[in-house]
Amino acid sequence: MNLIKVKNVSFGYTGNEDIIKHINIDINKGDFVCIIGENGSGKSTLIKCILNLNSDYEGEIILEEKIGYLPQITEVQNNFPASIEEVVLSGTIPNNVRKIWYSKEDKEVANEVMNSLELYEIRKKCFRELSGGQKQRVLIARAMCTTSKILILDEPTNGLDPNIAVQIYEILKKLNKEKELTIIMVSHDINRSLKYCTRVVEMKKGQIIFNDVPSKYKVDGGAKK
Repeated sequence: MNLIKVKNVSFGYTGNEDIIKHINIDINKGDFVCIIGENGSGKSTLIKCILNLNSDYEGEIILEEKIGYLPQITEVQNNFPASIEEVVLSGTIPNNVRKIWYSKEDKEVANEVMNSLELYEIRKKCFRELSGGQKQRVLIARAMCTTSKILILDEPTNGLDPNIAVQIYEILKKLNKEKELTIIMVSHDINRSLKYCTRVVEMKKGQIIFNDVPSKYKVDGGAKK
């Protein structure tokens, strides 16, 4: 079942060459897709088009479900003065909606997600006091409160200790298998991507040059001959 269909999508800023060119890709239920490629290859631009953050693209993008999004972590996020519980609950707030309280259903969703990511017991801790890996788990939980169907992550292990990065991949794989969460992840970490994902998408100069299962990918040059 297609959850996302990208049809002949191109995007560029006015007066400049397109950053992505004629992209076609389907994301299916249960996929764990890792999008890899060099800096400037168009990975994050494609993600922003899917999320409609780049809204004036050419082509068509069809979405069948709401998307939870985890952007690259910023210094502002690192120092956010709120508890784990408050950060996770904020994921239940739809865009452009102001809330002064959370419903019983919001709290039930947040508690379930915190339990699944082993955060419930420490939910009262301050976010800025957490380790890098714990912060990423909290932000993943926040994104999952938006939807239980599709999660998009932009470099979620960037800057993390290698052992912590493995833990994040393990968590995502578990969510993919046990919760049937469809995952799209932008990553520079090719080796771990090949180990954990179900599909590799490689981009170069704004185009997709490989889109297949990890077993058919050759690390030093894309698709196997």
